[in-house]
Amino acid sequence: MHKLYPLAMFLLAGSLFAADPFAGTWKLNLAESKFGGPMKPPKELTIVIQEQGDQGFDIVTSVAADGSHISNKYAFPKTGGEVKVVEGQSAPGTSSVLAKRKADARTRDWTITLPSRVTLHEHDVVSKDGKTMQMSTKGMDGQGKSYETIEVFDRM
Repeated sequence: MHKLYPLAMFLLAGSLFAADPFAGTWKLNLAESKFGGPMKPPKELTIVIQEQGDQGFDIVTSVAADGSHISNKYAFPKTGGEVKVVEGQSAPGTSSVLAKRKADARTRDWTITLPSRVTLHEHDVVSKDGKTMQMSTKGMDGQGKSYETIEVFDRM
């Protein structure tokens, strides 16, 4: 029985120190995604999610529907808190907060406030096999009509 002890400790340590399931490179699967309300589908979108200590970083590069190129890097505390733009820029008055509570390691929730004072709620989930990530965003358009956008990403 004592021969199994090191193996059990190795497996336990591996599960305790496993990498963040969100970390990696994700490419938007336009065919599987659904865009509602004022959100227009981009021509392409890639998100690189990195972790460094207790900080997370999202590096977002995309080609918008109008053909413009967008590149931003955001930093956020992995345990929740205000998101900061590290590189690039977001619209003045836009802010994002990662919620402090998560249902599990494969789930994270965001609150996004746009310059128009519209608040969006985003719910992100990585699949159990780690191959896909779904971002569901709920909000209201300028006419007060609620909408939902579901973006599906494939791990690269």
